[in-house]
Amino acid sequence: MSRIQLALNVADLEGAVEFYSKLFGVEPAKRRPGYANFALTEPPLKLVLIEGEAGQETRLDHLGVEVDSTEQVLAATDRLKSAGLATFEESDTSCCYALQDKVWVHGPGNEPWEVYVVKADTDRMGKGPALEGDACCNSEAPVEPAEAAAGCGCGS
Repeated sequence: MSRIQLALNVADLEGAVEFYSKLFGVEPAKRRPGYANFALTEPPLKLVLIEGEAGQETRLDHLGVEVDSTEQVLAATDRLKSAGLATFEESDTSCCYALQDKVWVHGPGNEPWEVYVVKADTDRMGKGPALEGDACCNSEAPVEPAEAAAGCGCGS
């Protein structure tokens, strides 16, 4: 099953978890320090919450499409390249407590999109091996367009 992913930076993680638990009628599928996600089947959505700075408004971190296999990520990569879109690929990357394969593109407003598969859980927040510095998966550093182009994201 594929589902859309929406990753948000939130100032009050506990408050956000409480709100979204009530909104969707389920508890998070995964909870870790500074992180939670809801893996919904109806509607098909992966809502990722990343703890941000105290007092900041909730903001979009990135968007994604979660798929079932690496083969689907590779097929999406081929399709996106054939459509003339610039892509950035990551294999066996650890981000947001998960091992993933993914491909990144940017929408017309420079919004980062990933197509990804979760291969396994990991024990660290992590970020992709292609990233240098403290972007993504680190609520203290906003994602700049150049960093997003490098594949910043937290899919699982």
